[in-house]
Amino acid sequence: MAFNRDLDKEIWSETKEFETTRIKVGVFQYGEGEKKLQISRENRNANGEWTFSKLGRLFKDEVEAILPLMEKAKEKL
Repeated sequence: MAFNRDLDKEIWSETKEFETTRIKVGVFQYGEGEKKLQISRENRNANGEWTFSKLGRLFKDEVEAILPLMEKAKEKL
């Protein structure tokens, strides 16, 4: 079965922005499936546009910024 964007629902999300990157914490649900936590990163390119990037490793300030968002997200699961 192929992914159907129409079935992917964003229940809740919040983004923390840093100097050249931003991290989004969200709760998503695909169709009637179980709600899941998603964490994603976007980096600002030379043109100032946001582009998707692998989340990878986090700096301490990023961890401290998104932990409260993860707690909020947990309430939505």
